[in-house]
Amino acid sequence: MNRPLRKVAVAALVMFAALLINANVVQVVQAHSLAHDTRNSRLIYDQYSHLRGPIVVAGKPVAKSVPTNDTFKYLRVYPQGPLYAPVTGYYSLTYKYSGIEAAANDLLAGSSDKLFVKRLSDYFTGREIQGGAVVLTLNPRAQQAAYDALTSHHYRGAVVAIAPATGAILALVSTPSYDPSRVSTHSTRANTAAWNAYLHDPDQPMLDRAISQTYPPGSTFKVITTAAALSTGNYTPDTVIPAPDRLTFANGKPLGNFAGETCSSSGKMTLRDALRLSCNTAYGALGVHLGSGRIVDQAEAFGVGRSLSIPLPVANSRVPRETEVPFEAQEAIGQHDDAVTPLQMAMVAAGIANGGVVMRPYLVAQERAPDSSVLSQASPERLSRAVSATVASQLTSMMETVVSSGTGTAAQIPGVVVAGKTGTAQHGGASPYAWFISFAPASNPTIAIAVVVENTQPDDTGGVVAAPIARAVMEAALGK
Repeated sequence: MNRPLRKVAVAALVMFAALLINANVVQVVQAHSLAHDTRNSRLIYDQYSHLRGPIVVAGKPVAKSVPTNDTFKYLRVYPQGPLYAPVTGYYSLTYKYSGIEAAANDLLAGSSDKLFVKRLSDYFTGREIQGGAVVLTLNPRAQQAAYDALTSHHYRGAVVAIAPATGAILALVSTPSYDPSRVSTHSTRANTAAWNAYLHDPDQPMLDRAISQTYPPGSTFKVITTAAALSTGNYTPDTVIPAPDRLTFANGKPLGNFAGETCSSSGKMTLRDALRLSCNTAYGALGVHLGSGRIVDQAEAFGVGRSLSIPLPVANSRVPRETEVPFEAQEAIGQHDDAVTPLQMAMVAAGIANGGVVMRPYLVAQERAPDSSVLSQASPERLSRAVSATVASQLTSMMETVVSSGTGTAAQIPGVVVAGKTGTAQHGGASPYAWFISFAPASNPTIAIAVVVENTQPDDTGGVVAAPIARAVMEAALGK
């Protein structure tokens, strides 16, 4: 073979080898990424060609697929749309997915490894592939009561309720909400129109305020400051502490009480009364005496600063360590740079209710195969011990007086002892955030709750706005 022919032959062999290598890279190495690329039209048609599994609450689907007569075989619908939207999220031809639809997509779509045997059986029998079901922990009565209580007043806010002994989430509501069905149609034009309307709504209906938004906790944080004090062993609920009308600092910015109130004519009061009446100056002075380090450590023991997935991603709550006295005082009353999610404050209430042990919160109770057999079952998991059982009992007793004769009387339920704490958080706007955390029955708690409301009136408090919402949810959960 002469030299020119040899060069052509070598070039041909190199190109043939390159083609083989490229084919293997595409078919093997890149197979998964190409198959799951949302720009792949074959993937889109495949996703809508078989029955996606339902998301279920108390035996009823809150997200399901129904057959259609159009190009795509099935349509995703949400029978109670806005009520469960912060949890279900959406499954959209145009905007992919969010919420549980995203977190459990492989199971719902039928592509999870947990369904491998089922898929193999379907392949040989010719049966249509079906997705599995996700069963949520939510209590429909509590969920509905929370949604109704917020929307009846057109509140922007959130409610989170937890079973203290397990961490199971009983209610997770954010308002205003949105209808996932409006962005999950088979019309990209309709989806885009609805999406843009939601996106440009100043009330941000697609924001999950329960887990994705942080707020200053206001006086609900005094429960954490109290826990820090009691845990030192140097304080009891009956320890007398200073409660001046104002605290003054070197920076010239005084700390006063709500509406300029006087907590005690003597300038002193018990720790129990300071919590019952939510005395800012008493807790500001207490925070300075304890020091920021001890308060931050206590907050972190309740879960602040931890990365959480329920399995929806949760924004990190934070309580930074302060080095200046005025900011230590502000931190102790839930102001300055304190920022928490409603879920985090529900965890604080649940930890006290559970004898000082905080359980890891979770939303998914079970995963089921298309034949309803159980693929996985949630197992409650301890997150941390926040306080001792003794301190938890003391805190419970103190929080009971908040509801029986303090700032939280609007949360009273006939025949049920409720423990709670109000909060009214300043944030630079004209209207404060109204908070309430609680649990019931106080002696054997089955529900712990956190409520936050954004758009209050300037003079509104957590006791006036948020406590009645918590009461309605607790009554629904307890069957009252």
